[in-house]
Amino acid sequence: MKNKTDTTITGRITRALADRIISGDIPAGTKLRQDHLAEEFGASHVPVREAFRRLEAQGLAISEPRRGVRVARFDIAEIREVAEMRASLEVLALRHAAPHLTSSILDQADAINRTGENAPDVRAWEDANKAFHRIILEPCNMPRLMATIDDLHAASARYLFSGFRTEWEASTDSDHRAILAALRSNQIDVAAATLARHVKWLGSQPGDIPRRRPKPVARQN
Repeated sequence: MKNKTDTTITGRITRALADRIISGDIPAGTKLRQDHLAEEFGASHVPVREAFRRLEAQGLAISEPRRGVRVARFDIAEIREVAEMRASLEVLALRHAAPHLTSSILDQADAINRTGENAPDVRAWEDANKAFHRIILEPCNMPRLMATIDDLHAASARYLFSGFRTEWEASTDSDHRAILAALRSNQIDVAAATLARHVKWLGSQPGDIPRRRPKPVARQN
């Protein structure tokens, strides 16, 4: 989450709890109990408290006076804010990454996207979706920016999981394909515009998760 190479006990606890919250295994409003988690992970309270702080930074948990730490509830305004922030920051990362995107990287991104299009469930799809975004953005070589994008992606993924818990049907991701086509032809503005709209789509659906995304941005000649 915060740092993919973090192998500390705090990092392990954070990733485990974040995965459970995002997937809905720990519902919104659930109290996160320090004692139980310290016992589960064989740790002291110190790394558990630090994990709580990281979850708060990701928007997955909230600390309430005299009530402890709870899983954050969905807030439509926050979902829209997350979508807007992701769109801006991912476009920034893509523009810095573009000069370093090789044919090999784009081929890997294409393979990841095809894996997502054939995903058997929403969890497998989200793994592929996150991997797709990360592989085309990481060459920006801006680790702080990528860490922030990871946190925002976690928050938006949780909302997607909630919409698809009882219904799932894999489909062609035309946005991802359009982004790759634009990058291969060095149409960076088109790729950036498609990426921004692709990410903002989540924030434009406050009441329901649509089963279809809008058509890709038209390519420039």
